[in-house]
Amino acid sequence: MPVSADNVAHKSAPRPRWLKVRLPAGADYEDVRALVGDLQLHTVCQSARCPNLGECWNQRTATFMIMGEACTRSCGFCAVRSEQPGPLDAGEPERVAQAVSRLKLRYAVLTSVTRDDLPDGGAAHFAATVRRLRAHRPDCQVEVLIPDFQGDARALATVVAEHPDVLNHNVETVPRLYSDVRPQAAYDRSLELLRRAKELNLEQRTKSGIMVGIGESLDEVHATMRDLRGVGCDILTIGQYLRPSLLHLPVARYYEPAEFEALRTFGGEIGFLHVEAGPLVRSSYHAAEQCSVLLSADAAQSAIWNPQL
Repeated sequence: MPVSADNVAHKSAPRPRWLKVRLPAGADYEDVRALVGDLQLHTVCQSARCPNLGECWNQRTATFMIMGEACTRSCGFCAVRSEQPGPLDAGEPERVAQAVSRLKLRYAVLTSVTRDDLPDGGAAHFAATVRRLRAHRPDCQVEVLIPDFQGDARALATVVAEHPDVLNHNVETVPRLYSDVRPQAAYDRSLELLRRAKELNLEQRTKSGIMVGIGESLDEVHATMRDLRGVGCDILTIGQYLRPSLLHLPVARYYEPAEFEALRTFGGEIGFLHVEAGPLVRSSYHAAEQCSVLLSADAAQSAIWNPQL
């Protein structure tokens, strides 16, 4: 039966019809759920209460969240719990790789909680996970959705050195709202991370994401999109903010589907290779398809320099 994507844990006012999803069910969903439990893994699908969990798991894909379930930051929008995390699990990279192999994924997305308690923010753990994954599935493309590593350039370089197919880091919202939405982060620091990733590897494809409906203006959204293109960001995701609980920031308004389409069009006009925009869009939603767009763009660019391609 349809339920509100805003929050299944408490009653809330009716949501627009385009924010209705079905309760997760089905054989493939159950297989993925059992696999994640068997290998003692975490997924952002569960921890962040993603409204697309049922759809993605029924397609036998998931976004693996490494380094535990506890985050050292307390963002105003996020359902992941904020508390002091435990030590890193040295066996986790291998178990993630086993899950990717058993699911026979051709595209895997790795993300994490923010670990400001670690000297490198967990960069080496990201790198180890990518290496183990590729050892099991050499043909699998890998996207990493990373924290800002507190601006540590060496930590970023550790991840970029593994040549992820896509490096994703979300700015989440417009700069004016950072004190409420991301109080322990910095807008300029996130932009610098994306810029530096390109500096470290000119061929590195980058991606970012923003939420709308928290109180930003359209002009602010456009300005943020321009900022991201200004640091060479290739892919952008734009989705509706949905309040995880009554303890989180309220929704200021719900964007109409036509407004998301207008943002997608604007993103193309200012140079993004792909913009995924819609009410239920999240960072890893349709990630494999987005990477395919990048590969096509790379081929087209190569053709400019090599007419024989």
